[in-house]
Amino acid sequence: MAKKNKGPIRETSKLNKILIYIPLILLAIVIIVPVFWVFMASIKENVEFYRNPWSLPNGFHWQNFVDAWQTADMGSYMLNSVIVTALALVILIVVALPAAYVLSRFEFKSRAFWNVLFMAGLFINVNYIVVPIFLMLSQGDTLLRKTIGTPFFLNNLFILAVVYAATALPFTIYLLSGYFKTLAKDYEEAAYVDGAGPLRTMVQIIIPMARPSIITVILFNFLSFWNEYIISMTLLTKPELKTLPVGLMNLMAAQKSAVQYGQMYAGLVIVMLPTLILYMCVQKHLTEGMTVGGLKG
Repeated sequence: MAKKNKGPIRETSKLNKILIYIPLILLAIVIIVPVFWVFMASIKENVEFYRNPWSLPNGFHWQNFVDAWQTADMGSYMLNSVIVTALALVILIVVALPAAYVLSRFEFKSRAFWNVLFMAGLFINVNYIVVPIFLMLSQGDTLLRKTIGTPFFLNNLFILAVVYAATALPFTIYLLSGYFKTLAKDYEEAAYVDGAGPLRTMVQIIIPMARPSIITVILFNFLSFWNEYIISMTLLTKPELKTLPVGLMNLMAAQKSAVQYGQMYAGLVIVMLPTLILYMCVQKHLTEGMTVGGLKG
């Protein structure tokens, strides 16, 4: 009887695989084809766009990248983005790790309040509070001009990084707290027996165990900070302080009027490359961070 049942089971299994693979293949095509087309378009000459935009390039026109990097000043935009993203990630990790550890591993009176407060932050779209943030910083600069004569809050890469880190705290604390809760308390108890305090236990025991989750947080927030446009455009008005997404939008507007499509797509590739490289480097850790927990104890 068991042998007779294997046929229908195998057919059902194959059918399920087909039903799963077909949407996945279609989705992959929808994602990969535009990305591949952008890379191909970035090494084309302008004449090739008028002939057939979908044709493969006749050669490698690397001058598009040189023009986008030098003429459109993409190099300074990228440097600003690197500085802001790195600062924001450092501030975020330094603040979020202890906060998530305390909220997930310790019992105290206001714990429920802080958990609810951070969870509420998950439902706030940052784009809706850009204007209040701008007005608050602008009023701070007005006050500083009256007292010391120098503004500080607007047109400041460090302040932009602080705003990025602050807006990413709810999601980061939520993700890290959920991971910390899965770790067995046996590790901490063993550390306390050896004479380690809470800070040393967090740094030497908990954080190394939570490395996959931390890498996941860094990747998600890196993508968010690197591609952010609205807050950067609002808080940075000086041209020399523009970040890469704002500079890319300026490049696209300029090159559309100048009919320099190759430079425009070369700028898109410059923006995409860091995120693609980072993802390829940490994709294994990203999967672990979303699926692996600690031992239950």
